[in-house]
Amino acid sequence: MYLIPGVLASLAVIVVPLVMTVGISFTRWSGIGSPPWIGFDNYTRLFHDANFWASFGHILLLILAMAVVPTLLGLLLAAVLFDYIAKIFGPRWASVFRSGFYLPQVLPVAVTGIVWGWILHPSYGALNRILDTVGLSSLSRNWLGDPKYALYSVMAVMIWFQLGYPIVMFMSGLQRIDPELYEAADLDGAGWWQRFRHITVYLIRPEFYVVLVTTTIAALKIFGQIFVLTRGGPSNATLVPSYFAYKNFFEKAQVGYGSAISTVLTVIIIVLAFVFLRLQTRDQRKGL
Repeated sequence: MYLIPGVLASLAVIVVPLVMTVGISFTRWSGIGSPPWIGFDNYTRLFHDANFWASFGHILLLILAMAVVPTLLGLLLAAVLFDYIAKIFGPRWASVFRSGFYLPQVLPVAVTGIVWGWILHPSYGALNRILDTVGLSSLSRNWLGDPKYALYSVMAVMIWFQLGYPIVMFMSGLQRIDPELYEAADLDGAGWWQRFRHITVYLIRPEFYVVLVTTTIAALKIFGQIFVLTRGGPSNATLVPSYFAYKNFFEKAQVGYGSAISTVLTVIIIVLAFVFLRLQTRDQRKGL
């Protein structure tokens, strides 16, 4: 009985819109009137659309920036905070640093996007001003307006944005590791890197899988930061599937085509989540 409200909410907010989106993807509809059925024409057009493939190429780089780099860097920083900062300066200081890293996660996306837009502005942005002040004006760029640098600038922003989540997850995982394991390793003469590699990394594998799957899914469906920072530009240099679907839905009124993009993206996310969960389950069984 307690599950009924949640199930009904999921049906209304997730299942029904998903089924409607899949159905509309087989039509040519502008959002007004009756949608004419066209079968797989939208999907045929989709797989011949250069912008669609380019958007997924951009997503691969954003997965690197939002999943791979924050996960690896977050694991290292969490170990440093747990092993050094907490022991030398106390747990309170480690919590302060952890909260500071996590702060971007709780700030509104629009706010962080606007602030970074100011920082990276070519005329009055703080980054170019700093470069000019220290005598590196030759490195000043139009970070978000130049197709050569726009995507890499967004990637740097997303690393900053995403880093706090892995740190919090990994520090939580580190707290459940038995300290006697580290003490035994110290007695055997193991250094910090050996303890990190053979004890820390091995025992927080569940957190590692959770972080990797959630950050990868977040990268695949990224929208807000792209919308605020670049709107997919310049010259589609930062176009991603979710924003590509949005443009077709609301700017071009090609609702059927936008639905096809959303459907393909949903299938990819479900498949990746399934693969990650299977890998995690298999890894846990081997551990047992």
